[in-house]
Amino acid sequence: MIKLINPNTFREFLKSGSAGGIILIACLIVSLIIANSPLGPGFENLLAREIGYHSDNLELRYSVLLWINDGLMAIFFLLVGLEIKRELVEGELSSLKQAALPVFAAIGGMLAPAAIYALLNNGTPTASGWGIPMATDIAFAIAVLSLLGSRVPLSLKVFLTALAIVDDLGAILVIALFYSSEIHLDYLLYAGGIFALLIIFNLLGFKKLIFYLVPGVFMWYFIHHSGIHATIAGVLTALTLPTTPGAEESPLEKLEHGLTKPVNFLIMPLFALANTNIRFEADMIDGLTSNLGLGIILGLFLGKPLGITLVSWLSVKLKISSLPSGVRWSQIIGAGILAGIGFTMSIFIALLSFSDPLYQTEAKFSILIASLLAGFIGFIVLKWLGKKTLTEVKS
Repeated sequence: MIKLINPNTFREFLKSGSAGGIILIACLIVSLIIANSPLGPGFENLLAREIGYHSDNLELRYSVLLWINDGLMAIFFLLVGLEIKRELVEGELSSLKQAALPVFAAIGGMLAPAAIYALLNNGTPTASGWGIPMATDIAFAIAVLSLLGSRVPLSLKVFLTALAIVDDLGAILVIALFYSSEIHLDYLLYAGGIFALLIIFNLLGFKKLIFYLVPGVFMWYFIHHSGIHATIAGVLTALTLPTTPGAEESPLEKLEHGLTKPVNFLIMPLFALANTNIRFEADMIDGLTSNLGLGIILGLFLGKPLGITLVSWLSVKLKISSLPSGVRWSQIIGAGILAGIGFTMSIFIALLSFSDPLYQTEAKFSILIASLLAGFIGFIVLKWLGKKTLTEVKS
């Protein structure tokens, strides 16, 4: 007789902090399997299929892939922005020194990888790809961190999340300035006007979420058409939502609670399925030892932790910032390794950097290898440090 799964066990799994991370990694594996099977071409056609509405005055017809990356992921960034603002107001980032650390760490984590890549590719046809190893994939980095559960302090998750947000915003800025073919200032002005309106709503004490979410959708539309990555609209909307350090649930906290499960169990898995369908080819292996491949792998796997740790140490040493509560320098190094998971934004920049399909293929495979190394080594390091901490507490 088949033994049924205890429904209570399943509910506990869904409630656990690692559930979203496990589902995300499972979707990554499934996507790679599909891409390298006979189902691959059909799946690519599905992602390329356009859905939506189109007219002379309104353009809302995009591919399934774009709806996921620019539409659904804007909701993910909205949730992340809500978490960051709450921490800034009443949590781990409420201290100026603590809030400054992720910003400085992110800057170091962008400059060091870019410098390593530039040194290896200077004067070559692949020199334009210097922005590829700058990005941290927040979804996958946080997913790996969540698998560690109580082995890492909550403040380290907040630090890595804040770092990845600054990192992503930096990557978006780099794309806008160096990799965007055309920026439409009129759409940027429209988006800026809506952002100013949301700030006014906050100052006037508007509490209902509809006053923020509906204009936020319009801001997403204008930012998308401006030539800048549309997911920044989620972060900007989150920053305007009202919250208070008191015990009463604020509009920000209400929205955060409502978005957590849809983001963790629907949006992020769809994102992983759509963006990790990399088809393995023979030319990819040779590309790992090329200037392009080494620049990406060394930039992400070594440059990220080196830049994050060094700049963080300098900012603390100069008393500009301070370490998060309960976090040690060894854990900052571990988080820096995890920040080397580049993936989606790195792949996006790679596609913008090169028109040659061979370079694109080599870059994507190098990003995959570097991200797998960063995720695996980062997980092992932080897990070992967590066990060491528990041993010290017991003794």
